[in-house]
Amino acid sequence: MARLGISIYPEQSKLEEDIVYIKKAGSYGFKRIFTCLLSAEGKAREEVTEEFRLRSDAAHESGMEIIADVSPAVFEKMGISYEDLSVFHEMHLDGIRLDEGFDGMKESLMTYNPQGLKVELNASTQLVYVENVMDHHPDRSRLITCHNFYPQKYSGISLAHFNKCNDKMKSLGLPVAAFISSGNPSAYGPWPVNEGLCTLEMHRGLPVDFQARHLFATGTTDDVIIANAYAFDEELAACAAVNPSILTFGIELEKELTPTEAAILDYEPKHVVRGDMSEYMVRSTWPRVTFAAESVPAANTRDLKRGDVVILNDGYSKYKGELHIVLKEMPNDGRKNVIGHIPDYEKVLLNYIEPWKVFAFTRIR
Repeated sequence: MARLGISIYPEQSKLEEDIVYIKKAGSYGFKRIFTCLLSAEGKAREEVTEEFRLRSDAAHESGMEIIADVSPAVFEKMGISYEDLSVFHEMHLDGIRLDEGFDGMKESLMTYNPQGLKVELNASTQLVYVENVMDHHPDRSRLITCHNFYPQKYSGISLAHFNKCNDKMKSLGLPVAAFISSGNPSAYGPWPVNEGLCTLEMHRGLPVDFQARHLFATGTTDDVIIANAYAFDEELAACAAVNPSILTFGIELEKELTPTEAAILDYEPKHVVRGDMSEYMVRSTWPRVTFAAESVPAANTRDLKRGDVVILNDGYSKYKGELHIVLKEMPNDGRKNVIGHIPDYEKVLLNYIEPWKVFAFTRIR
C-alpha cells in the first residue's frame, strides 16, 4: 500500500514543534516519519535515546511509524553492535535506515533482531550491494529500501537511474521509498544546506504534490516522504489529496468552463484511456454518453499542442463531450475546445499513459 511520510530532525528542532508537526501530518493520513541519527553529535547515548523516544511515542500516537538514518560511524560512536539493536528499540523506533552498508552478512543478520525492527537499505547506489544482502538470506518481511535525498542543487539522481534502481529493487521483491521536497523557504534538513531536499533532480523547486504524483505514477515507488521540515499545511493537504492509484495531471485552465465542461473535466466515475490508443491523443469517451443531451458551445479552438486538454464541442455530432489529451501537434478545425493545458514540467506524466489507464486532473491555481 502506498504511503506518505514526513521528516523531522531533532538536532535542528524543538520537541514541541516536532510533536505539533507529527500530529498535523498524522491527521492528514501520513503514515511514516524519516529522522536522522547521522548528525547527533556531542550528546550522551542516554540523552539521544530520550529525545528520539519522545518523538517516536508521538508518531505512534498519530498512527505513524518512524525510521532513523544510521551508518557504521553512528554504530561506532554510540557503541552499538550489529548483533544488538536494542538501543533503537529503547528509542521506540520502528526501524533503521543504513545510509552506508556493512558487508551483506551483517545486514542480513540485523533483520533477525528480536525487537522486530525493520532494516532499510539505500536504494540509490551500489545495486550489487543490495543483491549481496539478499544473497545472505535476510528476513524479507523486515527488509525495505529507501533512496537518498540531495541537499545540493544539481546533485539529485536522474529519472533513468531512479528507474534502474527501482527495477532492481522490485525484481528482488523489496518495497521502495523516495523523497520529495517542500517549497517552504524556511524548511531544513540534517545539514546546513537549503537548496531543496529531493531524490530526483528534476523535482527540485517544483510543487510538492506534483513530485508525489510523479513518484506514484512510476508504479515502482511505495512510500513518498517529504524530506525537509516543516512543509506548509497547504502542501500536506495537497499531498494527502493525491490518489496513488490514479494518474493525475495538473491542468492550467485557458478559459472559463461552462458547467458541462467542468463536469466533464472532473468526470465521475473516472476518465479511462481507450484500449485502442491513438498516437495523437488520449481519448476519454464515456463523458460523451453521460453528457449526450448537453450543449458544448465552440470556444478557444486554437490549433493543438502536446499536453493540451480538449473537449469536443457541438460541431462534432455524436463525439461531442469526449475529453482528449493531445500527444502530438495537429490542426484544430474548430470542433475541439481547448479548455487548458498540462504545464511543461508535468508533461513527463504523459509517459505513463497506457491503454485502460485511469486518469484525472487537478487544477493548478
